[in-house]
Formats: sequence, C-alpha cells, structure tokens
Amino acid sequence: MSKKLRTEAVDHLFDAILCLKNKEECYTFFEDVCTVNELLSLSQRFEVAGMLRDQRTYLDIAEKTGASTATISRVNRSLNYGNDGYDMVFNRLKEEKKEV
Repeated sequence: MSKKLRTEAVDHLFDAILCLKNKEECYTFFEDVCTVNELLSLSQRFEVAGMLRDQRTYLDIAEKTGASTATISRVNRSLNYGNDGYDMVFNRLKEEKKEV
C-alpha cells in the first residue's frame, strides 16, 4: 500500500469500518461518510471487478454497469497489477457462500 495512503487518519477510518457489525450499520455509516455518488462509484467499481474476473467484455460490462471504458480499464489495471485486494475479497465471499 502506498505510504501516502497509510496515515493515522486512514487507520482511524478503517478501524471504524471494521467495527461495523452488519449491512444495516454499513448503510448508516457510509451514507454519513460518503456522498451518494461516491458510494455508487465504489459499488460500480466492485461490480466491474467481478465481471472482469468472470471474463466479461468491456462492452458488456459498460452496458450492464454504466461504467466508462476508462473506469473499466482502471479496475482491470488494479486486478492485474494492484495489491490483490479485489481477489482477497472475492475469494472470501466465495468461501462464505460455500459455508452457507
């Protein structure tokens, strides 16, 4: 992770997120912390990442999510050259589905 990102303020934010107990608490917190557009952008990127992992085409992803090709390309770059954060979360979500 970038040293610019690792700050005490970001640590406090992540600590706050980690103390949330359920989806309803997430909605309550994130609606206060983010604008609607910021939250929708984050969720859009997450959906794009999932579709890229499923080998969907840029055109299909753009049509289904409304994401620009620039956004899709940025997410793809993160999947290929990032810190594997998306993979970590997708793998955990997959494991949770197996346990249910």
